[in-house]
Amino acid sequence: MQAAIPSRTALRVALRRAAHQRYDAKPLVLDDPIAIPILGPEYLSELHKSATKLNKPFSLGMRAHLVARSRYAEDQLARAVVENNVQQYVLLGAGLDTFAHRSPHPNLHVFEVDHPATQQWKRDLLATTTLPHPAALTYVPVDFEVDTLPQQLQIAGHNPALPTVFAMLGVVPYLTREAFRATIAFIAAQPANSGLIFDYSQPRSALPFLEQLAHDSLAARVILAGEPFQLFFTPREAAAELAAFYDLEDLGAPEINALYFDTRPDKLRLVGTAGRLLSAWL
Repeated sequence: MQAAIPSRTALRVALRRAAHQRYDAKPLVLDDPIAIPILGPEYLSELHKSATKLNKPFSLGMRAHLVARSRYAEDQLARAVVENNVQQYVLLGAGLDTFAHRSPHPNLHVFEVDHPATQQWKRDLLATTTLPHPAALTYVPVDFEVDTLPQQLQIAGHNPALPTVFAMLGVVPYLTREAFRATIAFIAAQPANSGLIFDYSQPRSALPFLEQLAHDSLAARVILAGEPFQLFFTPREAAAELAAFYDLEDLGAPEINALYFDTRPDKLRLVGTAGRLLSAWL
């Protein structure tokens, strides 16, 4: 990412979350009253344009994955808050995430970690709205060319003695293997009852032919956005990377659909085998 340019993929994700609020059947998988207001007037026209593409198979599957991963992360977080009194939540690559603005957990401190340009873009968008700044939200700008995650979290007030849930939603495919492993090592050093939630994609070679074509199309688009895919795992490989964790849950499309989509009155659901959701605990 260039220093002064915010993430374009973060905008596409935010537009799809907003489209879910406006165009999909109730009950929503991710009920997010902030998703549309956070876009501000600048991007509302793009949201309107998306209505013509909503029911194309790729759009349905992608939107389903994006709202499911946020819902899954928030469900796992809620369990950790209730069962283990977790009071810290770190969103890595937060983009335009809205959880801190609608958190139901009064004692939870949310740390949003992202590139300074993307984070400033979000704050500028919020400044055009009437949305208040949540008291329990701290922005943590991290430029990995010059900063380290542990250092910036410490400066921001994160308490390393307390258990923390970390989420990386839409982040892993853009990391190098070295950056992923360094992040996992840092999280693995957190106190007991800390957790990790992320989504990942299987490598092209593990996909059936038609999904390989879809993979190629999406990969070409993110390259044009300047944010190419770099990292993929099979479920076996993902589990091996998380040897320090226990109670791994790794969900594919059938399991995710059973959780969130099978009883819906519309066609919103995951398709294919590429995208997966994972949680793991210390």
